[in-house]
Amino acid sequence: MTSSMPFYSGAMASVSTRLHRLFGKAGKDRVAVVRLEGVIGAVGMGRGGLTGHGLEPVLKQAFTGDRVKAVVLVINSPGGSPAQSEYIAERIRQLASENGVRVLAFCEDVAASGGYWIACAADEIFAAKTSMVGSIGVVSSGFGATELIGKVGLERRVYTAGANKSRLDVFSPESPEDVAWLAELQGDLHGAFIGWVKQRRGAKLSGTDDELFNGDVWIGRKALGVGLVDGVGVLRSVIAERYPDAEVDVIAPPKPLLARITGGQLEMSAVMDGVMSGALSALDKRGRWSSLGL
Repeated sequence: MTSSMPFYSGAMASVSTRLHRLFGKAGKDRVAVVRLEGVIGAVGMGRGGLTGHGLEPVLKQAFTGDRVKAVVLVINSPGGSPAQSEYIAERIRQLASENGVRVLAFCEDVAASGGYWIACAADEIFAAKTSMVGSIGVVSSGFGATELIGKVGLERRVYTAGANKSRLDVFSPESPEDVAWLAELQGDLHGAFIGWVKQRRGAKLSGTDDELFNGDVWIGRKALGVGLVDGVGVLRSVIAERYPDAEVDVIAPPKPLLARITGGQLEMSAVMDGVMSGALSALDKRGRWSSLGL
């Protein structure tokens, strides 16, 4: 009997610990924290960009847990895909409305372009003194390689059904008509971005349209001065002030593929083989994609 007591006591202590973890903070409100870090959109090669599909389980967990008082978005993104920025922001608003949860956004190093689009889904936006915020514009980058393929002994062959199917092909000369088409497309995307910011920020905006929507970036207090953010502060201090008795629950997003394979380590030879074998294909895809984004 005596020899069984240590085992019994240890088992009871273990059960007690588990019960405390499950029910010890049962009466406390929760603040769910979600980190949104990186480029918005699929970036390829197993590297995880921010997408609506990829963030769905994380956002759903954040908004639908028990006693959620607020959801905090910690944003560190230079932007990316316009569509994915919209998908993520709209999903945040939908979940906030369905669950009656307030949303706070904190800009870390950068919340620019699509990153700021997502920040506008919050009820309040905060920035650190050194955060870079804004860049409300649209960018398209590419390159011309009309002479490159000839120098390496390649011949370009493109066949299309539809006169405009091969616009802005990187291996073909640039045409004024294609540039005009791209400018109109960018204007439409820019208009959608401006409309979203005005919808979400409303009377809080204090700068003129020319000042706010020309693609510039503001630092901390200057962003506050033009109404792009609601306050200057960092997550820990603001949450401690707003929700002093709440339990902070950090919800980690899923790791990208490369971080899950052998602890994030891959044989360099395998990586290089993949890079070299797909080099020309990647150039072609890059030209078609045109890196059009926020």
